[in-house]
Amino acid sequence: MKKRLVLKTTAMAALASLALVGVAYAANPVLKIGFVGVTSGPAASWGISNQRSMETRAAWINETGGVKIGGTTYDVKIVAFDDQKDPKRAIAGMEKMAQEGIHYVVGPNVDDGAAAVRPVAEQKGIMYFPYAFPKELYTKPASNAILGMVANYQSGPAIYKYLMKEKGVKTAAFVAANESDPLSQRDSGMAAAKALGIKVVSGSVTYQVDATDFSPVLLPVLKTSPDLLVLSGVAPAQAPQLIRSAREMGFKGVISTETAQDANVLKEGAGKLADGFISVGGASTPQLASAKMKEFVTRYTKMFGEYNDESNTKVYALEYILETLKANPKGLADVKEFQKTMDSFEAPNPYMVGDAKLKYVGMTSFGQKRQVSVPLVVNVFKDGKFETLFVAQVD
Repeated sequence: MKKRLVLKTTAMAALASLALVGVAYAANPVLKIGFVGVTSGPAASWGISNQRSMETRAAWINETGGVKIGGTTYDVKIVAFDDQKDPKRAIAGMEKMAQEGIHYVVGPNVDDGAAAVRPVAEQKGIMYFPYAFPKELYTKPASNAILGMVANYQSGPAIYKYLMKEKGVKTAAFVAANESDPLSQRDSGMAAAKALGIKVVSGSVTYQVDATDFSPVLLPVLKTSPDLLVLSGVAPAQAPQLIRSAREMGFKGVISTETAQDANVLKEGAGKLADGFISVGGASTPQLASAKMKEFVTRYTKMFGEYNDESNTKVYALEYILETLKANPKGLADVKEFQKTMDSFEAPNPYMVGDAKLKYVGMTSFGQKRQVSVPLVVNVFKDGKFETLFVAQVD
């Protein structure tokens, strides 16, 4: 009898101990944040930078106890979908997010995809952060898209003004892939250049998205002898090919783009020929980067074995989502509450030194606050890496 009592007591103690362990190590409830974007093909590095930035930051948050929104602490889970730069797949990706009850999605990375998912986002109650430039996504009556970076019609004029002053640029030629994103960026770039007094000597030459030989494409363009060759909306995989072709054909002028690029891809594909190439960079220069940004870079590099400067910008979208939800936890279930919070939202910017703030901007470009505030950093490629050319701000 005594033996049975002892065994029973021991068993109960063991169960109690296991229950305490379960309480001590119980997982936090999960907050799912989606990513729908391109992670394969010539433009893959744009989306890969997005996804890796989100996964790095989520792992960091979870490792340090989660994120507290309202009275609940959550672990962050990134649900990713590769849309392969296909608008139909982007729609399927956004539908998947809706089915999983996800209200906040980062991406898509290109104009067609961002426009295609708009009806789904608005019908299903999803706020999404595209890296795409069509103004109609961010102007009324649209309300669910938030531009996650600086647009080409904001960066282009800043770059052209710099080149006019510092390099004496007076003429420009524009080359673009024959698809909607680059063509749209070409048109807005040409308009901005003309408005500043730069003469556009060539602006009608295009190439197919699967092109590999760019000499025939560039020949008529370079015959116009431009001071500046703009590679409008160029995909990271094709930028070094175009640069190499232009330089090997004898072009000595400036080459630029308003899209972000990958230093490793430029180094491997064009080497020294890419020196002097100007592009939009990440949002934190070494001078602006806080200790937290430096830790982010370290963690990202440890997770993936390399780092993409563009992630200095891509780290922001998840941060904006979480901080805005902290400011108004009702947004967890209702994106209208999120939208109401945006106009007055402000929080410390953890990735920049000084008193920089996270806030929504875009009144000048869109008439409403539908853009995250990140510095406009313009880079020049030199000796296998990017160097900061100048930094500006968008209102």
